[in-house]
Amino acid sequence: MAERTLIILKPDAVQRGLVGSIIARFEQKGFQLIAAKFMKISKALAQKHYAVHKGKPFFERAVQYLSSSPVLVMVWQADDVIKMSRRLMGETFGTEAQPGTIRGDFGCSHGFNLIHGSDSPASAEVEIPLYFKPEELIDYPLAQAHWLYGPPDEA
Repeated sequence: MAERTLIILKPDAVQRGLVGSIIARFEQKGFQLIAAKFMKISKALAQKHYAVHKGKPFFERAVQYLSSSPVLVMVWQADDVIKMSRRLMGETFGTEAQPGTIRGDFGCSHGFNLIHGSDSPASAEVEIPLYFKPEELIDYPLAQAHWLYGPPDEA
């Protein structure tokens, strides 16, 4: 099975009308969308999401930001999807991100950062169930897989 990652298009991405442009980048890269949910994250869920940062100076600000407005929560899968999606996103804030990345092209804030992506397989395993039940993850054959990855290895 391909690797999975949680991607959240945060309140600023939704409010700025960037959802389609950002999704297009993941689709064009060849990632497979297996779940999506438009929602408003509660403060309690945002606290669970950022639990690893509890006690840090930015924790409350991050919780407030994530729960301030609707978001689009998605699960994407592909071989090495976490590494590739982190590169697509760019550095944490648009002020530091390289052009050609999502944050580099669309971000100009040092506070809002448009998008969240799991930073490791372990993080994805914790984050995905916060937002999706197992039956909400739709696994299906990707028609273009041959053209993305080449023919299956012969054993």
